[in-house]
Amino acid sequence: MKYFIIYIICFLNVSLVSAQVFDLDTIKFSGASDKRINLVILGDGYQTAELPQFITDVTNFSNELFSQSPFLEYAKYFNVYAIKVPSNESGADHPGISTDPSESPSSPIIPVTTVDTYFNATYDAFGKHRLLYYEIDGNSANNTEAKINSVLADNFPSYDQALILVNSSEYGGSGGKFPMTYTGYWGPNVAIHELGHSLFNLKDEYYPGDDLAGEAINMTQETNSNLIKWKNWLNINDIGIYQYTCNTGNCSNWYKPHQNCIMEFIEKPFCSVCKEGIIEKIHGLVSPIDSYTPVSNTVSNPSFPIDFHLDLIKPNPNTLESSWTLNAANFATNVDDVSILETDLNAGENDLTVVITDNTTLLKVTNHETIHVYTVSWTIDNTSLGVKDIESDTNNLSIAMYPNPTNTIANFKIESEKDVLLKIDIVSLDGKKLKTVPASNYETHQVDISNLSQGIYITNFYANNVLVASKKLIKQ
Repeated sequence: MKYFIIYIICFLNVSLVSAQVFDLDTIKFSGASDKRINLVILGDGYQTAELPQFITDVTNFSNELFSQSPFLEYAKYFNVYAIKVPSNESGADHPGISTDPSESPSSPIIPVTTVDTYFNATYDAFGKHRLLYYEIDGNSANNTEAKINSVLADNFPSYDQALILVNSSEYGGSGGKFPMTYTGYWGPNVAIHELGHSLFNLKDEYYPGDDLAGEAINMTQETNSNLIKWKNWLNINDIGIYQYTCNTGNCSNWYKPHQNCIMEFIEKPFCSVCKEGIIEKIHGLVSPIDSYTPVSNTVSNPSFPIDFHLDLIKPNPNTLESSWTLNAANFATNVDDVSILETDLNAGENDLTVVITDNTTLLKVTNHETIHVYTVSWTIDNTSLGVKDIESDTNNLSIAMYPNPTNTIANFKIESEKDVLLKIDIVSLDGKKLKTVPASNYETHQVDISNLSQGIYITNFYANNVLVASKKLIKQ
């Protein structure tokens, strides 16, 4: 989940290089770093006396980020930190070498300037005036990128995404491994746009050029409404299949889901397709289960009733749903606490499991290719002398089913963090079990459904005989 940067320190009869340790400020704290997405902000072009302004700029960015959906709803899933890296001089380089034909003749003339900053921030990178980057091109950036890695390793190695704020009022920014933005009026939105690239794998919805075009969450060459990856959103919230507009390269071969998304226009919000992609990445990085009780070996000879509790990282508004089963039978739903009575238990081992899913309307999970499921399981050893012990474990699962609809082959894939017994049942709407498929972890299983009649079926996914997810399967 985290970037853990590994040092290789070479000794060639030289002394040990000292670490680059700087002051670290916590801007937003939601929980333990191993259970949150950690955004770490570095500054460039801030002199020591300007570092209070750097903290103000980071705070403004953080406030803007978590005012925009879907970060607004999932704010509790993030921590934000700022590393105070001082530069010898303020601002960024302006080499004046841009050949970008899109620059307006009315753009302000920026004097050629070279300043001494820690990460060598410069405009005119790669020949584009508004491209603000660490160094002028990719080759020159190698050493600076190593410097960024070193600062992160020395100060916050468990980061998920780092971002560089450049102390400049002139519009500019860039994506990549370490996105950058200026600190003027649109700076926070530029940063959010660039995070869309760097952390959430979104593409520009203005044509980015042939070298950057590619299949992605919000970019495709597919035009079939039954096959396009955002088919569940078509004709909702202005989602459609819109051709990129330009007169160069292969632009006309590519399509986007919206015409007014922040991935195209910096002043706009994220479209529904991009929001869904962001939330799915959040689900892939962070479990909503913050903690639970009891944990293994913390309960000995408990008395009845025995209490079980979840601490969840709840979106706002809360869209998490919970389903509790005891020995594979339904026990409770949508509660954080349950109590087990002696009469609830069988002799011997009993299995209590809670399955957590996110039912937010920002996801179109019906017929969606991938869903995320999180579980806590307790094994309760009940003997004639009472409960002997309780063991617990957690698991995160990713479940994929595609294509859907289909008329011949349906592909199923379950990715489970733990080694559990997996199976898939295809069931008719009247409850008749039609196919059972034993599943192997991380393997794609192709199931022939050509003999089924056209219509809707239910696909049930099980882990250790506990139903963890159900999805509609449409046979054409």
